[in-house]
Amino acid sequence: MVTKKRAPGQVPDAAPASRARKRAVAPPSPSARAPKASGVGAAETKAKANVKARGATQRAKPLSKAECAEIFRRFHDIEPNPKGELEHSSPFTLLVAVVLSAQATDAGVNKATRGLFRVADTPQAILDLGEDALREHIKTIGLYRNKAKHVMALCRRLVDEFGGAVPADRDVLETLPGVGRKTANVVMNVAFGQPTMAVDTHVFRVAHRIGLSSGKTPAAVEKDLERVIPPQHGVPAHHWLILHGRYLCKARKPECYRCPIADICRFEPKTPAVK
Repeated sequence: MVTKKRAPGQVPDAAPASRARKRAVAPPSPSARAPKASGVGAAETKAKANVKARGATQRAKPLSKAECAEIFRRFHDIEPNPKGELEHSSPFTLLVAVVLSAQATDAGVNKATRGLFRVADTPQAILDLGEDALREHIKTIGLYRNKAKHVMALCRRLVDEFGGAVPADRDVLETLPGVGRKTANVVMNVAFGQPTMAVDTHVFRVAHRIGLSSGKTPAAVEKDLERVIPPQHGVPAHHWLILHGRYLCKARKPECYRCPIADICRFEPKTPAVK
């Protein structure tokens, strides 16, 4: 390596540009980034970290078979015969109500279907009513135009292929217009008494909070729930979880202080009672 000689009094060459840039963007040392918390602030920070860590650990701990059984035993003691909140008088009116309930509240659907089902409560009656009149009955429900098209197509399939009856087969139900896995599961459970598990937003949230599932998708949660729910509670479990999520384990602020399974539930930190 050849070293360049400097003349007396010559200013040394500037550092290479790449080295200068590295020095300019070098991150400060950890100690220089922020002053260390002390006193009350440090205690609060540590407490919050402990709560967060504790909650993560508890949520990760799987429920035992005995704990799962106890959860549903308590639900049964509180409400032995839970019912869904969509008003219906037959498998067909239930099917239509569930199709209409997508991205809508049960109360809003009930308000619309009371008038509809008074004048048309069979597939053929709705076909005779016509799509325009159907839209008028359900126009208070979100996405009513598309839903009206689905209901009309659904009724046509039922009349043409099933004699106007709702098939008691989940796979067949899923082929009908406007019917997905969740809708098919609701109909199979409520209308035909099968232990299917419809995973809506409430069930998805509650299953994760309690510790019944860690599934990333509704299908994965459905599979987990079918595995852990005691067989004797397979039919009503769907209703218990929905009602629990709707009225107690709410999305923004779960009411843990009055929850009947708070001592088993993995959700942390528990929400205290409002004073």
